[in-house]
Amino acid sequence: MDEITLRLFQAEDAPWLTERHGTLYAREAGFDGSFAPLVAEIIADYLARHDPAREAGWIAEAGGRPLGSIFCVRLSDDVAKLRLFLLEPEARGQGLGQRMLGHCMEFARATGYARMTLATHESHRAACALYARNGWRIAEERPVRTYGCDLLEQTWEIALH
Repeated sequence: MDEITLRLFQAEDAPWLTERHGTLYAREAGFDGSFAPLVAEIIADYLARHDPAREAGWIAEAGGRPLGSIFCVRLSDDVAKLRLFLLEPEARGQGLGQRMLGHCMEFARATGYARMTLATHESHRAACALYARNGWRIAEERPVRTYGCDLLEQTWEIALH
């Protein structure tokens, strides 16, 4: 595989990012067609309103081919939210997720956030294991019916300082 680089998310990445979230979450977690439109809405909101001084999204790519994404967005002056973390199946298990998570957390730290949070589902075991290895803790869990599935929704958080 070519060298993997992280570059800033650009508007032209939106269709790929939306499609891959919809396709991979349907295949791997059984999500229905309501998920991709939510991703498109998150991306559109980011493109319309993000503050480049305190918010960023990155695309991991090799040879011009996108392999993953991760975003850091503002929840409050002190709290950042990790969003849209995705890795293509062939890019998993090589340390890229760790690299992306570390990059996102370092950006949040460097831009003055005291804490980070994220929302995920217990069924995303590899991602949850990665968060736990990096010091994140589950702050809240609740059963939900969303995207056509019965899920255990989790909120994870970490202090950055």
